[in-house]
Amino acid sequence: MNAPKIITTHSPTAVKGKPVLSVLIPFYRDNPARLISALSAMAGTSVQILVYDDGSDDADLSREVSAAIKSATCPAALFTAQGNKGRAFGRNYLFEAAKSDWVLFLDADMMPMSEAFLEDYISAIQAGAADVIFGGFKVLEEKGEPARELHRLMSISSDCAPAAQRQILGPKNVASSNLCVRKAVLEAEPFDNGFKGWGWEDSEWAARISQNYRLIHIDNAALHLGLETTDTLLRRFKTSGPNYIRFTARHPQLAQSLPLYRWVERLKKTPGHSILRPLLKAIVKLGFLPPSLRINALKLWRASWYAEVRS
Repeated sequence: MNAPKIITTHSPTAVKGKPVLSVLIPFYRDNPARLISALSAMAGTSVQILVYDDGSDDADLSREVSAAIKSATCPAALFTAQGNKGRAFGRNYLFEAAKSDWVLFLDADMMPMSEAFLEDYISAIQAGAADVIFGGFKVLEEKGEPARELHRLMSISSDCAPAAQRQILGPKNVASSNLCVRKAVLEAEPFDNGFKGWGWEDSEWAARISQNYRLIHIDNAALHLGLETTDTLLRRFKTSGPNYIRFTARHPQLAQSLPLYRWVERLKKTPGHSILRPLLKAIVKLGFLPPSLRINALKLWRASWYAEVRS
């Protein structure tokens, strides 16, 4: 792998033999220190924690995460990259460094919702019924910061379903924020490093592996604490069009089953649709409007930008 220069920090507890599970936490300017501490408290020596800083270039953040690694009571390591290589690269780097036959991807802004979080994953692994296990995620039920409320409501409406409901949609309801995978699957089907920036690399991977491997959904949620501001959602939806095109080119049949695809194709045939964007943006940002109206305006905003991206 064409890796950037890496500085490695280890916990005092070394890996002895092969761990049952490797927890992999890639991050970029988020702070996973609290997550590391929570996992260390429940991990024991049969679980290792591997953390990858994708070139955050933040000395204070690096010191805090390094301190959490050094305080871990389980085998743990921090890999600090000198330069940003992207989300897919970070995940691939971590799984190649993992010592176990199974890995658990967690985003840095997630938090286990149960003290048996790791134990429940290990039980699912030992049951032998799956190659890929998605535990799902939740958001806080109460309102938080107004600027992040739209993301919370959007997640509740589309992303926080129970396992039985997620299982029906299979790979469409998989995200890498809380994803347990047999390492052999990743060795055969790594994340596509061609995805740059935010979005769609985990959807493309899930679509690819679901054709040949056993994917199950379970109720072992992590709490998503890093909700984005409305401005960040607008920016990410505006700029993730090339990744969407890369996804649809690889999985046209699956893409065509998505409501987003149908909207994008309609807008491609609608001259002047871009003139609606200032209005859509205004609707999205007006917090007193009904949430459903704001969410639909955000989805249409994304479709309008995607419609202009050439494959």
